[in-house]
Amino acid sequence: MELSNKSSKGKMIVSGVIPFVFLVILIAYIFGPGSDLLDLGTPLPEITLEKVDFIDSEIQVTVRNTGPIPVEVAMADINDRIQPAAVEPDRFLERYETTLVRIPFEWNEAEPYRVGITIEDGTRFEKEIEAAAPALEPTVDLVVFFAIIGTYVGIIPVMIGLLWLPFIKKISKQKYHFFLALTAGLLLFLGIDSVEEALEVSKENLAGSFNGALLVATVLVASFLGLYYAGEKLVNRAKSSGITKPVAIALMISIGIGLHNFGEGLAIGAAVGLGSIAFSTFLIVGFALHNTTEGIAIASPMSREKKVIRKLAVMGMIAGVPVIFGAWIGGFVYSPFTSVVFLSIGAGAIFQVVITILKWVREEGDKNLSSAAVASGFVVGMVVMYLTSILV
Repeated sequence: MELSNKSSKGKMIVSGVIPFVFLVILIAYIFGPGSDLLDLGTPLPEITLEKVDFIDSEIQVTVRNTGPIPVEVAMADINDRIQPAAVEPDRFLERYETTLVRIPFEWNEAEPYRVGITIEDGTRFEKEIEAAAPALEPTVDLVVFFAIIGTYVGIIPVMIGLLWLPFIKKISKQKYHFFLALTAGLLLFLGIDSVEEALEVSKENLAGSFNGALLVATVLVASFLGLYYAGEKLVNRAKSSGITKPVAIALMISIGIGLHNFGEGLAIGAAVGLGSIAFSTFLIVGFALHNTTEGIAIASPMSREKKVIRKLAVMGMIAGVPVIFGAWIGGFVYSPFTSVVFLSIGAGAIFQVVITILKWVREEGDKNLSSAAVASGFVVGMVVMYLTSILV
């Protein structure tokens, strides 16, 4: 009997491996003997000017080979005029390899420039800079500046939103369901906003070979499913460890908002680094109004708990502090690929929390989620987020 089981198990493994063996043979043939047969066209070169930094009397361009074939950087130009340039470490780029093109040039701050790179076959690629701004270098003053901005637009607004807790504690069950649905509406808007930002970044700054839209979709779905699984484990563990379900849900909301705010911080830091944003008082007020609603989202599930001040403070920091770290990374070492990934992770995390909140509303007594309180709360949440987003 034991031999029979081992034999059947061996057959099962072999049947699972055989398709992979044939797949490997097929791929080896395509890249080997079959390459000439399948070569029906001429592959075209493509490079991407990922980043342009304006240093003292020099313009530095980070170039990536995003095409299917190796390329050689031949020359550089500024505003259609050829300029001498040094290429480090070398001019030859394999696929996805990067190099740094250093162009000595006396540039003027706030002026527009067109930076062009030509490869060995004469194909020219360019990137337009609307307004030149000095590249950011990590200094104590700039680190403090980003920390202050992150505090203004992230931590303080979330903490202000948490002050709604005493009010929510005193309302009826129906009104409580309204605020839970309001929370879901707020978060759904944040999730959609994250997807929109990720798609915009991928379209404007990410090479087409990375398939930006598919990257967003893949990371979003993976994030949603992974965090949904982790969230269910957290809720189940909370039951056995004495932590209540509302606290577990509020923690998930904080994490989801924190991931979203990290992506927001990346965008803020990058915008400052590109010189395309000025932090006026009006802009800070807009961010503050927009992010205050995130505090309400955290406070709503906790409103039926006792002695929650310390927990709320910790959750507020989890939601708000990532703006500072995002701003530091976005300002000093910005990467379009990283920005797209984190915005997509944030979106998946937020959508997961929305599902968890709606499930909880059903468990609280609103089985079909069709009551006036739930429907109106959901709509009001999205409208509030839209109106405050106009100010940002």
